[in-house]
Amino acid sequence: MTTLQSVPSLGTHPASGSLPSRAETREQLSRAAYDLLVIGGGILGISTAWHAAQSGLRVALVDAGDFAGATSSASSKLLHGGLRYLQTGAVKLVAENHFERRAVSRQVAPHLANPLTFYLPVYKGGPHGAAKLGAGVFAYSALSAFGDGVGHVISPARARRDVPELRTDNLRAVAVYGDDQMNDARMALMTVRAAVDAGAVVLNHAAVTGLRFTRGRVTGADLEDRLDGTEFGVDARLVLNATGPWVDHLRKMEDPGAAPSIRLSKGAHLVLRRTRPWKAALATPIDKYRITFALPWEDMLLLGTTDEVYEGDPADLAVTEKDTAQILDEAAFSIRDQQLSRDLITYSFAGLRVLPGGPGDTSKAKRETVVTEGRGGMLSVAGGKWTTFRHIGRTVMNKLAALPGRPLAEDMEPIAHLPKKLPLPGIANPNAVAHRLLIDGGTPGPRMAADTARHLATHYGSLSFDIARLANENPALAERIHPDAPEIWAQVAYARDHEWAETADDVLRRRTTLTIRGLATDEIRAGVETMLGDRS
Repeated sequence: MTTLQSVPSLGTHPASGSLPSRAETREQLSRAAYDLLVIGGGILGISTAWHAAQSGLRVALVDAGDFAGATSSASSKLLHGGLRYLQTGAVKLVAENHFERRAVSRQVAPHLANPLTFYLPVYKGGPHGAAKLGAGVFAYSALSAFGDGVGHVISPARARRDVPELRTDNLRAVAVYGDDQMNDARMALMTVRAAVDAGAVVLNHAAVTGLRFTRGRVTGADLEDRLDGTEFGVDARLVLNATGPWVDHLRKMEDPGAAPSIRLSKGAHLVLRRTRPWKAALATPIDKYRITFALPWEDMLLLGTTDEVYEGDPADLAVTEKDTAQILDEAAFSIRDQQLSRDLITYSFAGLRVLPGGPGDTSKAKRETVVTEGRGGMLSVAGGKWTTFRHIGRTVMNKLAALPGRPLAEDMEPIAHLPKKLPLPGIANPNAVAHRLLIDGGTPGPRMAADTARHLATHYGSLSFDIARLANENPALAERIHPDAPEIWAQVAYARDHEWAETADDVLRRRTTLTIRGLATDEIRAGVETMLGDRS
């Protein structure tokens, strides 16, 4: 492991094509007049900024924290059709979800998503029978045009070969279906990059301190740079509130009398080291509506999630002992005890689902996207799910085009004319990228370790070769950040110069997997902070 004293210094050798400084970006935001200011750098805001910039609008995007710093990096890491929605007869919704899932994982970002086989165990006395679940997974696969195979039922013995820690006591059968998974933070960052490539101007760690009004209409925002306290503002013809759990907070800035529009549901997860390799995921029914997941992810095991009403400050969200106990207890329905030892837990995290306001059990609530217009003309978007992030961006764009007076329509390329499956940056076959990195490091130089090559290929796609080039130019950057993780120091330099990383958490939690692996030691954190400060 590289020590703090030997952290590579790149201060005198800035990477070509580096991002503008924060001061330069603030100046650009302050001087220009934008068509659309998006407040909120979660996936809904990012997707809208991407689509708006594609449409030819002048777009600014700001977030009080890091991009995907809250709910959007605290998901179950799935792109899925929503098997449980078949319970409520939402056949059309499942089909639409499947279309978006397959578009993202096959055409838009095959370098960032991968197919995953799911096993749905049927236990004696469980909430569903084998025949019902067999029919359900068949219908589910049919709604995706059997693109992931045909949903079917297999024997417990066969399932145990792929999931060695599967509990087989009273196990009657196992239903099989297919979906996809991803690293949500990496997917969000690549979408930010796509928005910037299309012309958007973005800044993280910039908090809104007030809204700007012109004749009663919201026409911008005043902001404070949370890193150095600099105050600045952005003017825009329209403002979009995409702040997720904080959406009502911003609505009250527009109208102090605004009634609550959403409710929040907390979803907690645990990450554990795996005792043995898994070749499939488990989706275990807890009751008629809820499923708990056990997902092989990033060489670890991801367990969750919970679903309960949350009424506190979103900033105070944390995983509690109650959450941890619930997740482990529910996982124990289908997973053997040795895999559920608390000693194996490396990390826990929680996110807040934004649901439409109203009564009822949150586990039965539809994941609808709601777009509303406030009395000052600010649009607010809330809800939805990761799988349909492109569709949500298009939905908001259609709303912008249809606003009374059509203030932006004349400057917008019709959304119907935009490419339906525009790929995200770095699109490439990850197997081919990993092979090239493994053989020659992507550029003349030393060969790369197999796990590092695979990690780069599935997190950056063809952009991996830019990281390999940094490592080849400075051998210190080719060293692992921690001996038990695939990441190398070149990724920190790349995050600093090309991915808007400003803090150690930006790097360790969202641009790499070190925090989730439980490997973000104080020494490593200090080394990352040193490199982040090594700018010129």
